[in-house]
Amino acid sequence: MSGRTLGRALTGLLRRDLTLALRRRAETLNPVLFYAVIVSVFTLGLEAERSLLQAIGPGVVWLGAVLAALLSLEGMFRTDFQDGTLEQMVLSGMPLPALVLAKVLAHWLVTGLPLVLAAPVLGSMMALPAEANWTLAATLALGTPVLSVVGAVGVALTLGLARGGMVLALLVLPLYVPLVVVGTETVRVVAAGGDPTSQYLALAGLLLAAMAAAPAAVAAGLRVSLT
Repeated sequence: MSGRTLGRALTGLLRRDLTLALRRRAETLNPVLFYAVIVSVFTLGLEAERSLLQAIGPGVVWLGAVLAALLSLEGMFRTDFQDGTLEQMVLSGMPLPALVLAKVLAHWLVTGLPLVLAAPVLGSMMALPAEANWTLAATLALGTPVLSVVGAVGVALTLGLARGGMVLALLVLPLYVPLVVVGTETVRVVAAGGDPTSQYLALAGLLLAAMAAAPAAVAAGLRVSLT
């Protein structure tokens, strides 16, 4: 199999998933709207407590991103599993981890990227300084791909379950905790005038580790779910 053939397959899969997401606009927008609602509720509830709002703002935005990701994760492979597309992917002879990465990228473009773009606006609602707002967006840019990649592992392991949503949350939420802690701490360090280099390196390390280890784990999980 040539690299050109693999490239065409990955591009076609990515285009297909994005096209399907555009056709289901309401379903696609739900996680982003949920994300905005969570932040807005905290903003309205603590509007009079500006200092408290600034203190908890990064954590609230990150919590909203995690919950929004959870809402959209189950659909990453579920439709393909039900209509037989997933089985064809496994039998296609293409490297399954590479196909997994294409689907994860499509998921991130549809759900993670809008969260990153909305972060400066939502950070402003939380009364964060301008520099902290952009730091919040940068941490989400590094962290939301991890949400998608790690979440894909949980989805692959729960595909065969009739009601896998709760099990999926129990599997992936503990894995998200270090990411949320580091992402929140990065914004707080910048807001306090500190140097966030070590936090950025930690986020980059988490992203690289997830990208290196998760695709193979997802591929193995998908094969188990199909047996």
